[in-house]
Amino acid sequence: MKEELVILVDVNDNKLGLMPKIEAHEKAVLHRAFSVFIFNDKKELMLQQRAAHKYHSPMLWTNTCCSHQRDGESNVDAGMRRLQEEMGFSVKLEEKTSFIYKAPFDNGLTEHELDHILVGSYNEQPAINPEEVASWKWMDLEDVKKDIVTAPDQYTAWFKIIFDKFYTYLQQ
Repeated sequence: MKEELVILVDVNDNKLGLMPKIEAHEKAVLHRAFSVFIFNDKKELMLQQRAAHKYHSPMLWTNTCCSHQRDGESNVDAGMRRLQEEMGFSVKLEEKTSFIYKAPFDNGLTEHELDHILVGSYNEQPAINPEEVASWKWMDLEDVKKDIVTAPDQYTAWFKIIFDKFYTYLQQ
């Protein structure tokens, strides 16, 4: 399997080059990423639980899906591709905002990403890829907010940051 490359960027999201994904996480280099948030007609958020064998944040709950853009791929196209790969469906996505975060992990890796927030709508059950996703559920935003406060260790670092900083974008 070909090694996945991430797009290195500056704080203004200008491309600086490419680097193998693991190396970027080992060196904590700023790179482009995206996080997809899918809502149903009841305004519930589709959460996924990351698969047990993921190299960081295994079995933690997070947004519907997330990953890294490929070289030359738009944020929306990347989100649609990964949504299909992880959750087994595709919908129209809208980019809402972006932000930079840095989160070190116990395994020595660090996420340092310029993360683009993508939002879409879907009302069916996903066909999850068990290589990527252990489980999924719909949750009301207020219930997610309360659960993050009472059980923060059950959620990924980036999801907690997004939820805290961009709650108003997610409600729209």
